[in-house]
Amino acid sequence: MAGYLDQYGEGDEKRAKTIKKIVVSLVALAAIAGVLLAVFHNFSEMRQAKRFFALLDVRDYKGAYALWGCTDAHPCRDYSMTAFMQDWGPQTVPPGKSEVLDGDSCGSGVIVDADLGAAGDRKLWVEGKDLILSFPPYETCPQRNRIADFVRNIKYRLHGRTYK
Repeated sequence: MAGYLDQYGEGDEKRAKTIKKIVVSLVALAAIAGVLLAVFHNFSEMRQAKRFFALLDVRDYKGAYALWGCTDAHPCRDYSMTAFMQDWGPQTVPPGKSEVLDGDSCGSGVIVDADLGAAGDRKLWVEGKDLILSFPPYETCPQRNRIADFVRNIKYRLHGRTYK
């Protein structure tokens, strides 16, 4: 015959296991979300920079100029197509040799590092809200992140380069 207190505490054990599963699941979900955020934080800006260099590689200079927010119908007042061709034309940037290395999130945009082969390294600014390209306002982001610099240094070393 079962006694009154034989089943005492059984509900507490089940509840403790359920709470433990929920806590472990939330921690795992937060870790996965953090990794995804770190990997895809600058995804659209980096994709826009890759699109720009792909257009330069196929010599579509009008399309690349349009990514700067400039077209034949609405030319940029401070950056003419002639100046663009001097900076990004075939005599300056040889087609087919560009590679986007990394992006550094900084304020409202991203500073993108690119290796242009014989033309050397160049930096671009990609504005976050409208993905318009321009020259970066500064060489490196003033509010540097030491952890991001450490990870970037590892990435560069894996490509046989050093991060400046």
